Amino acid sequence: MRLSNLADYAVVLMCAAARQCGSVPLQAPKLAEQTQIPGPTVQKLVSQLARAGLLVASRGSGGGVRLARPAAAINLADIIEAIEGPITLTSCVEESRQDCALHSNCKVQPHWPAVNGAVRGALANISVASLITPATPSHGDPHGHSPLSPSPVSAPLSGDAAARI
Repeated sequence: MRLSNLADYAVVLMCAAARQCGSVPLQAPKLAEQTQIPGPTVQKLVSQLARAGLLVASRGSGGGVRLARPAAAINLADIIEAIEGPITLTSCVEESRQDCALHSNCKVQPHWPAVNGAVRGALANISVASLITPATPSHGDPHGHSPLSPSPVSAPLSGDAAARI
């Protein structure tokens, strides 16, 4: 799974806005300069993030953008969903989509909502506030897990569920 460039840029932009800590709103050109994200892309992201209630944008002199809530109350799932929509790893969990050739006989499809929920939950556990604090070394963690993020979620399937896969 890989984030789109826009979702990645949205996280970078939100972190830049969070570093202002409620000071004077940042103007889009300044955000573009600080983040090295092209101006038109910043404008597009600001619009989407404001529509999702994550940023407040104001026009005119003294205008700019600022976080709509404290950085600790905004998480990666909020940002990704604002840009990409619901976090789903497969399209078959969407009510309106049944274009998979395996749909009528798939034994895994009933489990995707739980998987999607686990991925969303992991992303929801990482706040913007945690992303703007200096990272600490992982001290030899063989998997490279950062102390700021939870360990990967692993939920064993019940015997009945495991037998269907």
